[in-house]
Amino acid sequence: MSTSSPPLKFAIFGTGFWARYQLSGWTEIPGVECVAVYNRTKAKASALAEEFSIPAVYDDPDELLQHERIDFVDIITNVETHADLTKRAADRGLPVICQKPMAPDLATARGMAEHCRKQNVPLLINENWRWQAPLREFKRQLDSGVLGRVWRATVIYNCSFPVFENQPFLKELDQFILTDIGTHILDVVRFLFGEARSIHAHTHQVHRDIRGEDAATVMLGMASGTTVVAEMSYASRWSRERFPQTFVVIEGEDASLELDCDFQIKLTTRDGTQISRHPPPFFPWADARYDVVHSSIVACQENLLSALNGTGTAETTAADNLKTLELVYAAYDSAASGQVIKLE
Repeated sequence: MSTSSPPLKFAIFGTGFWARYQLSGWTEIPGVECVAVYNRTKAKASALAEEFSIPAVYDDPDELLQHERIDFVDIITNVETHADLTKRAADRGLPVICQKPMAPDLATARGMAEHCRKQNVPLLINENWRWQAPLREFKRQLDSGVLGRVWRATVIYNCSFPVFENQPFLKELDQFILTDIGTHILDVVRFLFGEARSIHAHTHQVHRDIRGEDAATVMLGMASGTTVVAEMSYASRWSRERFPQTFVVIEGEDASLELDCDFQIKLTTRDGTQISRHPPPFFPWADARYDVVHSSIVACQENLLSALNGTGTAETTAADNLKTLELVYAAYDSAASGQVIKLE
């Protein structure tokens, strides 16, 4: 899209916790403009629209889709509404960006992807975790080949952050950490190492006032031959805890590579250890507690927008994200059965 082209206009569906940050992310990107907001509680939509100077407010998604001339929709509602809103937009020929997780179960997610395929509209997933600045640099160094053959890795997201305080609905989920943070962490595993061929998982419920699991350990056998262990927990107290940072340790034949506390990347060879630091970019609207996550929203949205305006290719399409969701639900199957699950 040339600089003289008019901006792509979009509407957001949903005005919950993440909507403000996704809207803030869009304001950092040229060539795009939010023109309408939907929420089933109109007062909430009006408040967010006023904050961001968005002209149109709706409490009926069909009225919005009928009256607004938009180029795509950004769905940021509760997961159980994603499929319905995606279908409504796709049936009008509108591309969809959808918050993760795509759907509350694998069958529904597959149905969303298939419906958009039949309607010939893009379905893109706002999976921003892999777009964190330190993880992108970490991937660049991994891909340089300096490690030699990679044989083992660990991806770690363990913390005691009180996530249920600002998102209390998470307490009521029958399946929690694997669908919530697991969609991110298992996507990072795929981003770094490719596709898995087997999975073996254990889950734990440590907090006693929640319905689902708040900790999980997942071992994956990758097609490359690498063994990857993914740890995730909202019930861990570590001396090196740095919410919401992800730590990674990779071992290769020639060297090891670590993504450690405070965005340090450590490359260790027979000649010693080289340390570099790769903090996230600063945005004044980002919550300091979530800085590395909130800043990644911008890079992710830039990538998705490039696909919509024809200047690039989206990484986190529905087809790609389905592969991550398949790992999530295979992990649940493994945890329930105690068995290793073989993947096609």
